[in-house]
Amino acid sequence: MDILHNMALFQELLCCGGNVYTWRYHADGHLLYSNCPEESLFDAAFALPGCKERALELGRGGSQQPPQAVGTSFGLIWGVDFLCQGDQLQNIYVIGPAFSHNVSMRDIENGLRHYAGREIPLALKRRLLEACKKVPVVQHSLFTRYLLMLHFCLTGEKLDASDTVIQESFSDAAPPDVKRDRHRVWMSEQALLDMVRTGNLNYKDALNDAMLLSAGVPVHGPDPLRQAKTSAIVFTSIVCRAAIEGGLSPEEAYSLGDSYIQSAEDARTYDEIRAIPSLMYDDFVRRVYRVRQRKNLSAPIAQCRDYIETHLEEKIRARDLAELAGYTEYYLTRKFREETGFTVNDYVKNVKIAHAKVLLRGTNISVRELSERLCFSSRNYFSQVFSEIEGCTPIEFRERAGRTQK
Repeated sequence: MDILHNMALFQELLCCGGNVYTWRYHADGHLLYSNCPEESLFDAAFALPGCKERALELGRGGSQQPPQAVGTSFGLIWGVDFLCQGDQLQNIYVIGPAFSHNVSMRDIENGLRHYAGREIPLALKRRLLEACKKVPVVQHSLFTRYLLMLHFCLTGEKLDASDTVIQESFSDAAPPDVKRDRHRVWMSEQALLDMVRTGNLNYKDALNDAMLLSAGVPVHGPDPLRQAKTSAIVFTSIVCRAAIEGGLSPEEAYSLGDSYIQSAEDARTYDEIRAIPSLMYDDFVRRVYRVRQRKNLSAPIAQCRDYIETHLEEKIRARDLAELAGYTEYYLTRKFREETGFTVNDYVKNVKIAHAKVLLRGTNISVRELSERLCFSSRNYFSQVFSEIEGCTPIEFRERAGRTQK
């Protein structure tokens, strides 16, 4: 793949969103390229608190590392990703700087007073203070997307927030408690837990939205790997309890949860721990699904039901299910209603609307996009079916749940 071409395009796209610049460092730490007009100044700002040293340490870890965010206690951050050949680090690509939250000049001045315990020359401090006035504030979710785009440009690998751990490795001291939209975080968390309780296999969008919204437990320290472990352990604990509420036996749930917690605790690298939360979540959801679906259904009808539950973003027709079950369409529709109490069409509608409710509560996906994703013929028809089942429109349902996205 043409990395230079990809990075040139990425650089242009990044500049459309504000003054966030791109950098390329050799594996020895030497700056090879930057489009930042204050190149030497911010190169020094990247190196002084140990951010460059930390990035090099991560890149030399012996295997391809996920994208990382490194920064300072007062919120100045950089995103880093790594270009490796086998286990050998070639280059480090950096985006930034940016502020992770609104910061006053007094906070910046206090942070620069003893930058990572190092005294900064007065002239350099003044230049940094002046330059920081032009550094943009980039929300966590957007900065995460920038990093995922950067990773794709370098490797061709499409990651999302549920596939990787975007670590914030603060180099100088514990950062202040950044104000987050706690209500949105809570709503997304509730959507995730509802999917566990109901054994909803269509959880991908909600999980990805939650990962983009929050980086995990906001506890920082000198060991970012410890933070990743803490987040994985806390997430496992709450998912375990939701699974018990969904019908999984306490014995099975706690045993499974303990196993994943121990795996997180034993992890030695980000590569080992980054897959644990999504694997754990999928495992619990599927176990609850199996428990809740243990009904007196024949094998062919159970197979049809499972197909419907896992293909909600496709148009599902009775004749396709009949072919799957090995029945005629007439016999399938009669058999399906006898065993489930629903016609095929009504069952599909109810399952799709149940999934739509979770996404309306837990994500910001628009009603129009949701109707298209669930293969309704139009937004109006989707709203009509939703109203027939729930007694309110999708927008009314979202507003009651605390969302305002139309």
